[in-house]
Amino acid sequence: MIPIIDTHLHLIYPDRFAYPWLSGAPAINRPWSIEDYLSEARPLGIEAALHMEVAVDEGDIEAESRFVLGLDGIAGAIAGCRPENPDFERQLADLAAVPGIRGLRRILHEVPNTLSQTPHFAENIRRLAAHDLTFDLCLRPDQLPVGQSLVDRCPDVTFVLDHCGAQHIKVGELTPWREYITEIARRPNLNAKISGIIAYAGKSWTLEAVRPYVEHVIDSFGWDRVVWGSDHPVVTLGGSLTDWVGATREIIKGASADEQTKLLNANAKRIYRL
Repeated sequence: MIPIIDTHLHLIYPDRFAYPWLSGAPAINRPWSIEDYLSEARPLGIEAALHMEVAVDEGDIEAESRFVLGLDGIAGAIAGCRPENPDFERQLADLAAVPGIRGLRRILHEVPNTLSQTPHFAENIRRLAAHDLTFDLCLRPDQLPVGQSLVDRCPDVTFVLDHCGAQHIKVGELTPWREYITEIARRPNLNAKISGIIAYAGKSWTLEAVRPYVEHVIDSFGWDRVVWGSDHPVVTLGGSLTDWVGATREIIKGASADEQTKLLNANAKRIYRL
């Protein structure tokens, strides 16, 4: 069984941090601890995880990453950030100084497209290159051209496209998502994360329904520019962590051992410097 590095784990500790958005997500509005995750993840071959910021209150951003980096099984963290703010340089310096932070993310699928298209935003994202930090892009399919514009303006930054670029997609609607992915994948500084799909497919998803998303992203980006993520606990909206790992292994079983290793752990080690 080829080991997995999970590049997209959310942990929720309501006793420590404020998550304003959780009041609108009752299905996952509860604590999700590292112990609960590891009890299911380790038997599945997941050997380590990157913690993905959970849209905590802005005042908790740095504290969230510092806390999770001290937990068993966490190999690194992707911290939240606000590149649109005037004081982003200070925030970046503070986050870059935290050992174990490997990248940053600003959720874009729930904010106006104009937020990420200003010269100020792009200038601040370009600053990540000097700190060797990645930037995760979380976009709806209709926003892929917007993300493409940002990637083009920051050629020295390593980007990772979350959830196959299919955030909140209605599974089965491949157009224009498929064409957008083909085009955005031409950017050599952009990688893609195989994650998130079953959360949006609903409880009745099938392997054949999600297969086209995984296969098209891999075909478009190639085996050297894809990583795997669980999106736990959001994944539970459509199934379990066990379901998603099983589906992934089934979809890629025809690939070579080298190709599977690249997706499941080797690319993550290189891209996120693990």
